[in-house]
Amino acid sequence: MSLYRWALAVFFVLSIALCAAVFSFSARSPASHSPPNIGLTTDTSAEWVQETTCQQCHAEEYQQWHGSHHQRAMLVPDQESVRGAFTESEFRYENERYEFFQNEEQYFVRIESLSTAQSEVYPIAYTFGWEPLQQYLIETDKGRLQVLGVAWNTEKDQWFHLYEGFNVEDKHPLHWKQQSQNANTQCIECHTTGYQTDYSVKTERFESKWVALGVGCQACHGPASLHVDWAQADVADAPNKGFQRNVTVPGNAVAQLESCAQCHSRRTPLGQVQTNQGFHQNYLFSLLTSDLYEVDGKIKDEVFEYGSFLQSRMYQQGVVCSDCHNPHTAQLKLPGNATCTQCHNPVNALPREGIQRIARSTTNYNATTHHFHQQNSAGAECVNCHMPSKTYMGNDDRHDHSFSVPNPAQALQLGHSDACLTCHSGDPPASIVFAFNQRYPDYQPTDGGYAQTIHATRKGQPGAVDALLQQLGRNDLPPIRYAALLAEAEHYPAPQLYQVGVQSLQHQDPLVRRQALNFSASFLPSDQLQQVLAYLQGDGVRAVRVSAAEHAIEQAQQMGQTAPSNLTDELLTIQQELVGRPEAHYSLARLYQLQPNMLSATEQQQLVAFNLEHALRLAPNFTAALVASAEITEASSGALGIAELQAHVQQWPDNPDLHFALSLAQIRQGDLAAGINALTRAWQLAPENDYYAYVLAIGWHELGDVSKALDILRTQLNRSPRNRQIRLSLIEYLNVHDQAQAQERQLLLEQWQLVNPYDPLLQGYR
Repeated sequence: MSLYRWALAVFFVLSIALCAAVFSFSARSPASHSPPNIGLTTDTSAEWVQETTCQQCHAEEYQQWHGSHHQRAMLVPDQESVRGAFTESEFRYENERYEFFQNEEQYFVRIESLSTAQSEVYPIAYTFGWEPLQQYLIETDKGRLQVLGVAWNTEKDQWFHLYEGFNVEDKHPLHWKQQSQNANTQCIECHTTGYQTDYSVKTERFESKWVALGVGCQACHGPASLHVDWAQADVADAPNKGFQRNVTVPGNAVAQLESCAQCHSRRTPLGQVQTNQGFHQNYLFSLLTSDLYEVDGKIKDEVFEYGSFLQSRMYQQGVVCSDCHNPHTAQLKLPGNATCTQCHNPVNALPREGIQRIARSTTNYNATTHHFHQQNSAGAECVNCHMPSKTYMGNDDRHDHSFSVPNPAQALQLGHSDACLTCHSGDPPASIVFAFNQRYPDYQPTDGGYAQTIHATRKGQPGAVDALLQQLGRNDLPPIRYAALLAEAEHYPAPQLYQVGVQSLQHQDPLVRRQALNFSASFLPSDQLQQVLAYLQGDGVRAVRVSAAEHAIEQAQQMGQTAPSNLTDELLTIQQELVGRPEAHYSLARLYQLQPNMLSATEQQQLVAFNLEHALRLAPNFTAALVASAEITEASSGALGIAELQAHVQQWPDNPDLHFALSLAQIRQGDLAAGINALTRAWQLAPENDYYAYVLAIGWHELGDVSKALDILRTQLNRSPRNRQIRLSLIEYLNVHDQAQAQERQLLLEQWQLVNPYDPLLQGYR
């Protein structure tokens, strides 16, 4: 037995012993977590009413809303709603020419391919948005509404392309013809009130419908029929005055935040939205991953506001959206800094009950002694320092809502953005840090070391695991950040972290429970994991149950077992409600593959094939479905399966996942050399993919080229120093009888000892 495998055995023994000690609740106690009490009623009889009904009693609010960005989110094109120049104006992008013109009351766009000289005219179906840009929807066929990539810049009065510099040709996933630009499934939900996708699998047609265009009263308050009944009957004791939820404050702050979060967050729907259910019943919320957020938690990708706000001290102290924004105009309640000084003022006044004060302060935040900038200048505005903005969609500046404090020294060290460095980009960074330290000599980071810890864990730096343990031991950490730390813990086997992970399965926040499950699944033995999954499948929050079911299905696949129907039923329901999306059909195919006992072999094959085919009709470049379909072909004919993948690679030569799938198929069919060639190409296209490098190194090692395997592992470890699998493989392949390699091996172990001294595998190398 090699030292590596001996150490692996030690690791499993230790993990089993630990789990037996800490997993005390086990399967005997079903999950007791109910959805958070956010003032929702369980009444499902409420119906939608015409938005104009609200005007009868709420004339002032209705007038404020009329003309707002919410009201104008999606409109029928006419002289009032269209902002773009449709006077035979022209715009060219890559290989396409767009001509915008008007014929009487109708608006059109002619799109011409410059390579084929073929063109097609589409009527503009709807306007999308108001400012700083306006987009346009066109109906192609079978009710499909697609979003044009060319939009109107309302500030510069000119056409522009949203993806300038991306080389978006017709096969590119961001091209207006592709599934990612299908408004029926991707966009309209948050630009209308009471939206239903209504896709027919039989006719392959969208019959999408809504109660009203634009984000109206009921989009936030819910269906209003029972409220109207309450108002007309003057019944004083109706819960929430007839609404399913109370989004006002004082009242239930969580209900308001979750109402706004429906659209102001990065999330995945869990089926058709149920208006009488909370956010985590309807959506799978995205966590603070490195592709979405900066290392200090500020927004990076297009994540909207909710994820950053949940990290803020404002959220922790009870501030809600309507404390700063007029919910009907969607504008700030007060001009300039006055919105902030409602709370941040030297007399310690607060605008309403329910907001908690951290500590009394006599600081005048609106004075030059605080911000050190000329009054009424950009540098004197609170938002420019504490809510720095990023530009999305070409010209749409959006503010970060974590309410961070500038820290130029840390920004330079960790590589995140910073308000001081951004505004003073023409000055030497060192001089900015010097000036900051002079003005704020007593400054301490306000995040308690969170950003430093996230950076250390992602870079595999010395002390990473100790820092993780310290952060996870805090009692003042926002749950969304706690969940982010648990996600990093997956990379560091350590009994101390395992204990935190198992205990976190009972955390009150569903985000934490979801991520605690992901973490626990990375180390728990099969029988212990089954107990965890049984426990969480009874969770009161749908997002947690869905995550548990996904893990249970994955475990069933790994063990060659079928998935019982009690695990798959809820997932089937969700995916069947989302059949306008190719991902839903892929998931359905996967679920049907795992239910052979409930279906005949013929039924199973037909359902799997049908859903994969339908996924590819919706999105011909959907990689997961392409690969799954080829694997089915390969099962009956290895040569045909490989030929199918080769055709896909030829059509999409820059897709690394297709090259990787081809390599695995070739290796399965015994052609290791061809598999390595395809795998090499996959790694060239995605050098950041550690798994590609790992498999490629194994391949070269199997062929006897140890030197090449070592070079690949060294290269990848330099890119991803925290990757334990790469490091241990390199240690295993190094020759202990070669002095230089033995020294390299020892150095790799010593480095990892500094990063994670609690790793059970290290015992095998001591």
